[in-house]
Amino acid sequence: MGVLMSRRQTVERVQKVSLAVSAFKDGLREQPSTRRRAEAGTARQGTLEQEVQEGEEEALAGPSQPEESSASKAAWERLRDGRGVEPEEFDRANRFTPPAFIRPKRELHDDESPDISLEQREQILNDEMCEICEVWTAESLFPCRICHRVYHDGCLRRMGYLQKDSAVEVTETAHTETGWSCYYCDNLNLLLTEEEMYSLMETLRNCKIIPESCLTLDDFLHYKHQVHKQQFERTMPEAQEEQAALQFNALDPDKKGHIEWQDFLSHESIQLLQKIRPQNALLRLLTAKERERARTAFLALDQDHDGFIGESECRQARHTWFRKHQKEMLSCNVRRSQDGEHLPSCHSISHVGPISEGSPASSRNSKSPEKILPATKQEETRSIDWPGFLRENVAYILAARPNSAALHLQPLA
Repeated sequence: MGVLMSRRQTVERVQKVSLAVSAFKDGLREQPSTRRRAEAGTARQGTLEQEVQEGEEEALAGPSQPEESSASKAAWERLRDGRGVEPEEFDRANRFTPPAFIRPKRELHDDESPDISLEQREQILNDEMCEICEVWTAESLFPCRICHRVYHDGCLRRMGYLQKDSAVEVTETAHTETGWSCYYCDNLNLLLTEEEMYSLMETLRNCKIIPESCLTLDDFLHYKHQVHKQQFERTMPEAQEEQAALQFNALDPDKKGHIEWQDFLSHESIQLLQKIRPQNALLRLLTAKERERARTAFLALDQDHDGFIGESECRQARHTWFRKHQKEMLSCNVRRSQDGEHLPSCHSISHVGPISEGSPASSRNSKSPEKILPATKQEETRSIDWPGFLRENVAYILAARPNSAALHLQPLA
């Protein structure tokens, strides 16, 4: 009997202690609110003069500005975080959690010249497992043409990165010379650091640009004029306005009369990188696949194998090799090399090769707004080595990453 009583007493003692602890916790939770009410009451006690002064300031300031709409705030947040527009037709109940994009940080030695050898080729190895689900299924993985990542098409759909036509494009191009860029490499805005992104956002805000909206030619030129005036405190020259109009045409390959937000953002991102970072820092952004394509381009242009090419040949590469693939031309042409070997040739950044004058790609390029001018005597005499070729073309190589048919960096004539 004594044992039973001691157990009951122990249980009662534990219950009392538990009640005391719970009451103590409840008291702690109530204390801040009581303190805040007391502070709020003290703050409300002001002199009559302060209230009159506040009333006069409000009258002078006029009506208060309406707060930003929730949709606008969400758009600016997506811009800050590097996320695209949310897909409208998407079943959120059966989706994966989108990845958290972490913006890069500048390192101490970024501005030093990287050692990119022309003779030493790099071995290209893709990941073995899907970036999203981390499962290996060999035949159904789609590799990115820029980085080492691979994906399942089902995982991309559940992430919301494949919508209708884009799913067909990925399946038809991912395993070809054209290739496909994953959602990391497709977004040039993710190359910006947080400081660079805030600088771009401030510029867009000052110029009254609405995120995730399309821009007409007038909108685009007005924006360019405002940016130029803010930077140089003078109006934009006529020659630069013409170049801006050519850039608009390059960003509107389908001639819709407007450019999509993502294309505009990619263009502004690559231009900001050109303006802020030195060329050596841009070279460090190139992936192994991009460096290999650049090597192939340079070696194809260096006909006499002396390690130098002409200025006109470098400009030719800028206009033709570093170009995005047109959607209507999914199949690769076949060209014959000097030794008789058949090689696939696609008009895209993914492949390097000459384009004959009678080819379909050549006829389509003749209708393009850009014009490749004949080489001058100065260009013919100026020689460019491998490091110089990389420095002069690095921005165009990066600009060719997105899957969009738009040309995000129009080469200067």
